[in-house]
Amino acid sequence: MNRLRRRFLQLAGAAAAAPALPRRASALDYPARQVRLIVGFAPGGSTDITARLIAQWLSEHLGQQFIIENRPGAGTNIATEAVVNSIPDGYTLLLVGASAAVNATLYDKLSFNFLRDIVPVGGIIQVPSVMAVNLSLPTRTVREFIDYAKANPAKINMASGGSGSAPHISGELFKLMTGVNMIHVPYRGEALALTDLLGGQVQVCFSSLPATIEYVRTGKVRALALTAAGRLETLPDIPTVSEFVPGYEASFWYGIGAPVSTPAEIVDKLNAEINAAVADPRMKARLAELGATVLPGSPADFGKLIAAETDKWRKVIRAANIRAD
Repeated sequence: MNRLRRRFLQLAGAAAAAPALPRRASALDYPARQVRLIVGFAPGGSTDITARLIAQWLSEHLGQQFIIENRPGAGTNIATEAVVNSIPDGYTLLLVGASAAVNATLYDKLSFNFLRDIVPVGGIIQVPSVMAVNLSLPTRTVREFIDYAKANPAKINMASGGSGSAPHISGELFKLMTGVNMIHVPYRGEALALTDLLGGQVQVCFSSLPATIEYVRTGKVRALALTAAGRLETLPDIPTVSEFVPGYEASFWYGIGAPVSTPAEIVDKLNAEINAAVADPRMKARLAELGATVLPGSPADFGKLIAAETDKWRKVIRAANIRAD
Protein backbone atom coordinates (compact mmCIF):
# COMPACT_ATOMS: atom_id res chain seq x y z
CA MET A 1 0.00 0.00 0.00
CA ASN A 2 2.82 2.38 0.89
CA ARG A 3 4.56 1.65 -2.41
CA LEU A 4 1.38 2.31 -4.37
CA ARG A 5 0.77 5.48 -2.44
CA ARG A 6 4.31 6.71 -3.13
CA ARG A 7 3.88 5.95 -6.82
CA PHE A 8 0.57 7.84 -6.91
CA LEU A 9 2.15 10.86 -5.26
CA GLN A 10 5.06 10.80 -7.72
CA LEU A 11 2.69 10.71 -10.72
CA ALA A 12 0.50 13.43 -9.22
CA GLY A 13 3.54 15.62 -8.64
CA ALA A 14 4.76 15.10 -12.19
CA ALA A 15 1.33 15.97 -13.58
CA ALA A 16 1.16 19.15 -11.51
CA ALA A 17 4.63 20.25 -12.63
CA ALA A 18 4.11 19.50 -16.31
CA PRO A 19 2.01 22.58 -17.18
CA ALA A 20 4.66 24.85 -15.66
CA LEU A 21 7.47 23.54 -17.85
CA PRO A 22 6.40 25.07 -21.19
CA ARG A 23 5.72 28.41 -19.50
CA ARG A 24 9.15 28.52 -17.87
CA ALA A 25 10.82 27.48 -21.11
CA SER A 26 8.99 30.18 -23.04
CA ALA A 27 10.12 32.76 -20.49
CA LEU A 28 13.75 31.68 -20.92
CA ASP A 29 13.43 31.83 -24.72
CA TYR A 30 11.59 35.16 -24.73
CA PRO A 31 11.11 36.83 -27.11
CA ALA A 32 10.58 34.21 -29.79
CA ARG A 33 8.56 36.49 -32.07
CA GLN A 34 7.54 40.11 -32.63
CA VAL A 35 6.46 42.17 -29.59
CA ARG A 36 3.93 45.04 -29.66
CA LEU A 37 4.42 48.16 -27.53
CA ILE A 38 1.08 49.98 -27.32
CA VAL A 39 1.31 53.79 -27.03
CA GLY A 40 -1.72 55.87 -26.08
CA PHE A 41 -0.59 58.91 -28.07
CA ALA A 42 -0.41 59.84 -31.74
CA PRO A 43 2.92 59.47 -33.57
CA GLY A 44 5.44 62.29 -33.51
CA GLY A 45 5.38 63.71 -29.98
CA SER A 46 8.00 63.29 -27.28
CA THR A 47 6.07 60.36 -25.77
CA ASP A 48 6.07 58.53 -29.08
CA ILE A 49 9.77 59.32 -29.58
CA THR A 50 10.56 57.87 -26.15
CA ALA A 51 8.65 54.69 -26.99
CA ARG A 52 10.47 54.30 -30.31
CA LEU A 53 13.87 54.82 -28.70
CA ILE A 54 13.28 52.09 -26.13
CA ALA A 55 11.66 49.80 -28.72
CA GLN A 56 14.72 50.14 -30.97
CA TRP A 57 17.02 49.25 -28.07
CA LEU A 58 14.96 46.20 -27.12
CA SER A 59 14.84 45.06 -30.75
CA GLU A 60 18.59 45.29 -31.10
CA HIS A 61 19.41 43.59 -27.78
CA LEU A 62 16.71 40.92 -27.55
CA GLY A 63 16.82 39.76 -31.17
CA GLN A 64 13.17 40.31 -32.10
CA GLN A 65 11.28 43.33 -33.40
CA PHE A 66 9.52 45.51 -30.83
CA ILE A 67 7.02 47.49 -32.89
CA ILE A 68 5.08 50.59 -31.85
CA GLU A 69 1.30 50.52 -32.14
CA ASN A 70 -0.25 53.94 -31.57
CA ARG A 71 -3.75 53.87 -30.06
CA PRO A 72 -4.54 57.45 -29.02
CA GLY A 73 -7.79 58.50 -27.38
CA ALA A 74 -9.63 58.81 -24.06
CA GLY A 75 -6.55 60.07 -22.26
CA THR A 76 -4.60 56.82 -22.99
CA ASN A 77 -7.44 54.64 -21.65
CA ILE A 78 -8.00 52.99 -25.04
CA ALA A 79 -4.38 51.82 -25.15
CA THR A 80 -4.47 50.63 -21.54
CA GLU A 81 -7.68 48.65 -22.08
CA ALA A 82 -6.17 46.92 -25.11
CA VAL A 83 -3.20 45.73 -23.05
CA VAL A 84 -5.30 44.75 -20.04
CA ASN A 85 -7.38 42.51 -22.31
CA SER A 86 -4.39 40.93 -24.08
CA ILE A 87 -2.76 37.58 -23.36
CA PRO A 88 -0.23 37.97 -20.51
CA ASP A 89 2.67 36.38 -22.38
CA GLY A 90 5.01 39.37 -22.77
CA TYR A 91 4.15 39.97 -26.41
CA THR A 92 1.86 42.95 -25.76
CA LEU A 93 3.32 45.74 -23.64
CA LEU A 94 2.13 49.22 -22.65
CA LEU A 95 3.96 52.51 -22.58
CA VAL A 96 2.88 53.63 -19.11
CA GLY A 97 2.67 57.33 -18.37
CA ALA A 98 1.60 59.59 -15.54
CA SER A 99 -1.83 59.74 -17.18
CA ALA A 100 -2.45 56.29 -15.69
CA ALA A 101 -2.10 57.75 -12.18
CA VAL A 102 -4.36 60.68 -13.08
CA ASN A 103 -7.03 58.68 -14.91
CA ALA A 104 -7.65 56.41 -11.94
CA THR A 105 -9.50 59.33 -10.31
CA LEU A 106 -10.31 61.55 -13.29
CA TYR A 107 -12.58 58.96 -14.94
CA ASP A 108 -15.53 57.61 -12.97
CA LYS A 109 -16.14 54.41 -14.91
CA LEU A 110 -13.11 52.58 -16.26
CA SER A 111 -13.28 48.97 -17.39
CA PHE A 112 -10.02 48.26 -15.57
CA ASN A 113 -8.16 49.01 -12.36
CA PHE A 114 -4.67 50.04 -13.41
CA LEU A 115 -2.89 49.12 -10.19
CA ARG A 116 -4.54 45.70 -10.24
CA ASP A 117 -4.51 44.88 -13.96
CA ILE A 118 -1.11 46.15 -15.15
CA VAL A 119 2.16 44.82 -13.78
CA PRO A 120 5.02 47.37 -13.72
CA VAL A 121 8.07 46.38 -15.77
CA GLY A 122 10.39 49.36 -15.45
CA GLY A 123 10.69 53.14 -15.60
CA ILE A 124 12.31 54.97 -18.50
CA ILE A 125 12.26 58.74 -17.94
CA GLN A 126 10.98 61.63 -15.86
CA VAL A 127 10.08 64.92 -17.56
CA PRO A 128 9.32 68.16 -15.70
CA SER A 129 7.01 70.92 -16.82
CA VAL A 130 7.93 74.58 -17.17
CA MET A 131 6.07 77.32 -15.37
CA ALA A 132 6.13 79.75 -18.29
CA VAL A 133 4.55 83.21 -18.46
CA ASN A 134 3.79 85.69 -21.19
CA LEU A 135 6.44 88.39 -21.49
CA SER A 136 3.91 91.11 -20.64
CA LEU A 137 3.43 89.74 -17.13
CA PRO A 138 5.54 91.85 -14.71
CA THR A 139 6.98 88.87 -12.82
CA ARG A 140 10.44 87.33 -13.12
CA THR A 141 10.40 84.87 -10.22
CA VAL A 142 7.88 82.50 -8.70
CA ARG A 143 7.80 84.65 -5.57
CA GLU A 144 6.91 87.72 -7.62
CA PHE A 145 4.27 85.72 -9.48
CA ILE A 146 2.61 84.58 -6.24
CA ASP A 147 2.58 88.15 -4.88
CA TYR A 148 1.16 89.50 -8.16
CA ALA A 149 -1.50 86.78 -8.35
CA LYS A 150 -2.62 87.43 -4.77
CA ALA A 151 -2.80 91.15 -5.48
CA ASN A 152 -4.84 90.43 -8.63
CA PRO A 153 -7.14 87.51 -7.75
CA ALA A 154 -8.87 85.77 -10.67
CA LYS A 155 -7.15 88.08 -13.17
CA ILE A 156 -4.51 85.58 -14.36
CA ASN A 157 -5.58 83.05 -16.96
CA MET A 158 -3.86 79.67 -16.72
CA ALA A 159 -3.82 77.68 -19.96
CA SER A 160 -3.73 73.92 -20.28
CA GLY A 161 -4.09 71.21 -22.89
CA GLY A 162 -7.45 70.19 -21.41
CA SER A 163 -9.08 69.27 -18.12
CA GLY A 164 -6.98 66.68 -16.32
CA SER A 165 -3.96 67.22 -18.59
CA ALA A 166 -0.47 67.52 -17.12
CA PRO A 167 -0.41 71.35 -17.37
CA HIS A 168 -3.82 71.52 -15.71
CA ILE A 169 -3.12 69.36 -12.66
CA SER A 170 0.35 70.89 -12.26
CA GLY A 171 -1.28 74.30 -12.11
CA GLU A 172 -3.98 73.12 -9.73
CA LEU A 173 -1.33 71.71 -7.39
CA PHE A 174 0.39 75.11 -7.49
CA LYS A 175 -2.89 76.85 -6.67
CA LEU A 176 -3.57 74.52 -3.75
CA MET A 177 -0.09 74.94 -2.28
CA THR A 178 0.11 78.73 -2.67
CA GLY A 179 -3.50 79.85 -2.26
CA VAL A 180 -3.48 81.90 -5.48
CA ASN A 181 -6.66 82.28 -7.53
CA MET A 182 -6.15 81.75 -11.27
CA ILE A 183 -8.74 81.05 -13.96
CA HIS A 184 -8.21 77.76 -15.79
CA VAL A 185 -8.57 78.00 -19.57
CA PRO A 186 -8.57 74.52 -21.18
CA TYR A 187 -7.57 74.04 -24.82
CA ARG A 188 -7.81 71.02 -27.07
CA GLY A 189 -4.13 70.28 -26.91
CA GLU A 190 -0.99 71.83 -25.46
CA ALA A 191 0.10 73.39 -28.76
CA LEU A 192 -3.03 75.58 -28.85
CA ALA A 193 -2.47 76.59 -25.22
CA LEU A 194 1.10 77.66 -25.98
CA THR A 195 -0.04 79.62 -29.04
CA ASP A 196 -2.32 81.75 -26.88
CA LEU A 197 0.37 82.05 -24.20
CA LEU A 198 2.64 83.56 -26.85
CA GLY A 199 -0.16 85.85 -28.01
CA GLY A 200 -1.00 87.07 -24.51
CA GLN A 201 -4.57 85.74 -24.38
CA VAL A 202 -3.45 83.73 -21.33
CA GLN A 203 -0.69 84.63 -18.91
CA VAL A 204 0.74 81.36 -17.56
CA CYS A 205 1.02 77.71 -18.51
CA PHE A 206 2.63 74.76 -16.74
CA SER A 207 3.61 73.21 -20.04
CA SER A 208 5.82 70.23 -20.81
CA LEU A 209 9.51 70.97 -21.17
CA PRO A 210 9.89 69.45 -24.67
CA ALA A 211 7.00 71.56 -26.00
CA THR A 212 8.20 74.79 -24.40
CA ILE A 213 11.98 74.78 -24.36
CA GLU A 214 12.52 76.42 -27.77
CA TYR A 215 10.17 79.27 -26.86
CA VAL A 216 12.20 79.76 -23.68
CA ARG A 217 15.54 79.66 -25.50
CA THR A 218 14.37 82.16 -28.13
CA GLY A 219 12.94 84.51 -25.52
CA LYS A 220 9.31 84.22 -26.65
CA VAL A 221 8.12 83.21 -23.18
CA ARG A 222 9.67 83.62 -19.74
CA ALA A 223 10.47 80.47 -17.76
CA LEU A 224 9.95 81.20 -14.07
CA ALA A 225 10.76 77.68 -12.89
CA LEU A 226 10.76 73.96 -13.56
CA THR A 227 8.42 71.62 -11.72
CA ALA A 228 11.11 68.99 -11.07
CA ALA A 229 12.34 68.14 -7.58
CA GLY A 230 15.80 69.53 -8.42
CA ARG A 231 17.46 71.62 -11.09
CA LEU A 232 18.36 69.96 -14.37
CA GLU A 233 21.98 69.64 -15.45
CA THR A 234 20.97 70.72 -18.95
CA LEU A 235 19.19 73.88 -17.66
CA PRO A 236 21.07 74.81 -14.48
CA ASP A 237 20.02 78.48 -14.53
CA ILE A 238 16.29 77.76 -14.29
CA PRO A 239 15.21 77.32 -10.66
CA THR A 240 12.55 74.90 -9.46
CA VAL A 241 9.14 75.81 -8.11
CA SER A 242 10.09 73.99 -4.89
CA GLU A 243 12.80 76.60 -4.21
CA PHE A 244 9.92 79.02 -3.60
CA VAL A 245 7.13 76.57 -2.67
CA PRO A 246 8.71 73.83 -0.52
CA GLY A 247 7.47 70.35 -1.40
CA TYR A 248 6.07 71.23 -4.82
CA GLU A 249 6.92 68.68 -7.51
CA ALA A 250 5.06 67.71 -10.66
CA SER A 251 7.35 65.71 -12.90
CA PHE A 252 5.77 63.32 -15.34
CA TRP A 253 7.19 59.96 -16.17
CA TYR A 254 7.09 57.05 -18.60
CA GLY A 255 7.89 53.38 -18.35
CA ILE A 256 6.75 49.97 -19.51
CA GLY A 257 3.91 47.85 -18.17
CA ALA A 258 2.44 44.47 -19.06
CA PRO A 259 -0.82 42.61 -18.39
CA VAL A 260 -1.09 41.15 -14.90
CA SER A 261 0.03 37.49 -14.71
CA THR A 262 2.84 38.06 -17.23
CA PRO A 263 5.58 35.61 -16.12
CA ALA A 264 8.00 37.17 -13.66
CA GLU A 265 10.97 35.87 -15.67
CA ILE A 266 9.81 37.90 -18.69
CA VAL A 267 9.22 41.00 -16.58
CA ASP A 268 12.70 40.70 -15.06
CA LYS A 269 14.32 40.14 -18.46
CA LEU A 270 12.67 43.25 -19.89
CA ASN A 271 13.52 45.26 -16.78
CA ALA A 272 17.20 44.36 -17.10
CA GLU A 273 17.28 45.54 -20.72
CA ILE A 274 15.41 48.75 -19.96
CA ASN A 275 17.89 49.55 -17.19
CA ALA A 276 20.75 48.81 -19.58
CA ALA A 277 19.19 51.18 -22.11
CA VAL A 278 18.82 54.13 -19.75
CA ALA A 279 22.38 53.59 -18.47
CA ASP A 280 23.80 53.82 -21.99
CA PRO A 281 25.50 57.24 -22.51
CA ARG A 282 24.15 57.69 -26.03
CA MET A 283 20.61 56.85 -24.95
CA LYS A 284 20.87 59.18 -21.94
CA ALA A 285 22.06 62.00 -24.20
CA ARG A 286 19.20 61.43 -26.63
CA LEU A 287 16.64 61.42 -23.82
CA ALA A 288 18.21 64.56 -22.34
CA GLU A 289 17.42 66.30 -25.64
CA LEU A 290 13.75 65.74 -24.74
CA GLY A 291 14.33 67.46 -21.40
CA ALA A 292 14.20 64.13 -19.59
CA THR A 293 16.19 62.44 -16.87
CA VAL A 294 16.36 58.67 -16.77
CA LEU A 295 14.34 56.59 -14.30
CA PRO A 296 16.14 53.30 -13.62
CA GLY A 297 15.05 50.74 -11.03
CA SER A 298 13.33 47.44 -10.40
CA PRO A 299 9.73 46.56 -11.31
CA ALA A 300 8.89 47.07 -7.62
CA ASP A 301 10.45 50.56 -7.70
CA PHE A 302 8.33 51.52 -10.69
CA GLY A 303 5.24 50.05 -9.04
CA LYS A 304 5.82 52.15 -5.91
CA LEU A 305 6.11 55.29 -8.06
CA ILE A 306 2.83 54.55 -9.86
CA ALA A 307 1.01 53.90 -6.58
CA ALA A 308 2.41 57.03 -4.92
CA GLU A 309 1.54 59.22 -7.92
CA THR A 310 -1.97 57.76 -8.08
CA ASP A 311 -2.52 58.75 -4.47
CA LYS A 312 -0.96 62.20 -4.96
CA TRP A 313 -3.05 63.17 -7.97
CA ARG A 314 -6.22 61.68 -6.48
CA LYS A 315 -6.00 64.29 -3.72
CA VAL A 316 -5.39 67.14 -6.17
CA ILE A 317 -8.18 66.11 -8.56
CA ARG A 318 -10.71 65.79 -5.75
CA ALA A 319 -9.67 69.03 -4.03
CA ALA A 320 -9.88 70.97 -7.30
CA ASN A 321 -13.02 69.11 -8.43
CA ILE A 322 -11.45 68.30 -11.81
CA ARG A 323 -13.55 66.37 -14.31
CA ALA A 324 -12.62 64.82 -17.63
CA ASP A 325 -13.53 66.75 -20.78
